[in-house]
Amino acid sequence: MNRAIVRRITPNIRTWRSTLKTFCSDTSEKLHGSHGDKAVTDSTDNVPQYDVAIVGGGMVGMAFACSLASMPLTKHLNVAIIDSNPALLARDNIKKEDAPDPRVSTVTPATISFFKGMGAWQYVQLHRHAFFDRMQVWDYTGLGYTRYSARDVDKAVLGCVVENKVLQRSLLSCMEDSDVKKKIYPSRLNSMTLHKSSLLSGTDSISSEPSGSLAKLNLSDGDCLYAKLVVGADGSKSHVRKLAGISTTGWKYPQNAIICTVEHTEDNRCAWQRFLRTGPIALLPMGDNYSNIVWTMDPQQAADRRSMTEADFLKAVNDALDDGHGPRPQSERIGDGGILAWLRSDETSSASEHFEVPPRITKLASDRMVFPLSLMHANNYVSKRVVLIGDAAHTVHPLAGQGVNLGFGDANSLSRVIAEGVAVGSDIGEMTLLKRYESERKAANIAMMAILDGFQRAYSIDFGPLNVLRAAAFHGVNYISPLKKNIISYASGEQRLPLFT
Repeated sequence: MNRAIVRRITPNIRTWRSTLKTFCSDTSEKLHGSHGDKAVTDSTDNVPQYDVAIVGGGMVGMAFACSLASMPLTKHLNVAIIDSNPALLARDNIKKEDAPDPRVSTVTPATISFFKGMGAWQYVQLHRHAFFDRMQVWDYTGLGYTRYSARDVDKAVLGCVVENKVLQRSLLSCMEDSDVKKKIYPSRLNSMTLHKSSLLSGTDSISSEPSGSLAKLNLSDGDCLYAKLVVGADGSKSHVRKLAGISTTGWKYPQNAIICTVEHTEDNRCAWQRFLRTGPIALLPMGDNYSNIVWTMDPQQAADRRSMTEADFLKAVNDALDDGHGPRPQSERIGDGGILAWLRSDETSSASEHFEVPPRITKLASDRMVFPLSLMHANNYVSKRVVLIGDAAHTVHPLAGQGVNLGFGDANSLSRVIAEGVAVGSDIGEMTLLKRYESERKAANIAMMAILDGFQRAYSIDFGPLNVLRAAAFHGVNYISPLKKNIISYASGEQRLPLFT
């Protein structure tokens, strides 16, 4: 892993493994407002109190809410969701004949298991989605390529491409069908303060700091509420993060990405990624002869390609995937003999597969969208009664489609930590408890960020000797079975670095 990159991402990384304090079970520390159908109200100013207030009702925020609702120890918690997006209150159904949306996510097997565990995957299956069991990666020089297969690690699939609107609607359906006590506030967060509380119900009380404070949230429509824990799931420009005073480290890439949906005449069950001089282009299967394009390039090129006619754009896409920028790789050049021949006896099944040409694009099936790329990492994930998840805590290069999966990993981890706290009667907004989540997720997220940033930088340089080294690396991965299997497992969501382990 590139140590320089890690130092840039986290200038003040604390020791990941810290001694955890024992949580004490005491009647004065038990959760309040967790009984009945309505939130408990403050006896002095009649402001509703919730156990958890989630600011941001996007995919990661809703996944966290669904995860809480699915676990016996947390399904009784009162949850407020604050988001001004009117789609949260809409009941519009997604029709299969609707045009595919260019905004998609590539969810890993770990994310699929997370969705299945909380009961949300059954709703995804009602809509368009596409599993893929193969992946091919190569570059414009024609010197090397690597093929991955789910069979290499005895899995059925490597991932699934799902439209974001399908994931969002599925999570909403899961939440609606749950018994969790929740309320959606169609508003925006204006301010947030720690409020020292007295009696919050007729029988229970909260003592002195830290248990004696709640977060008070003031909303743009004039409403306000109290919460034991505020979860910032409000994206890369997180207002929660700003109000909590949490600083960030990061930089902007000199690149934009074009995303769109395209159509081809043949079925696609493979994820394709080709590295060009200006950045990678990915072709991801969406089902029904549709695929999604994620194409990275400098901002001026992105603007030019966005304004092209459809015919010119399709030609540019087909050139980027096969026709132009360099020759097709030949499997005989490296790896069939010589220095890597001794590895043939232990090679994965995909190592013997020849290079395949991606399907030819015939139609543009959506608008072209352009967005800038950046890397951002919050220096802390937690503050007093505040915790960050998803893009509020980190953003990454879309190189391997890992961004939203990191966010779902955050949601899964935080819900489990809260359940463990509830089990021992801990205050769910206590820093000691929340630090367990931070310790687990910070290490995992930084490792992935460093790997993706390292790949982006390595392929942003067009230099002859380096090109040869990259080609050798492609072939090395293709034929070194332990390394290849570890890369697939790591990309699938397992918490194991892609090394010889």
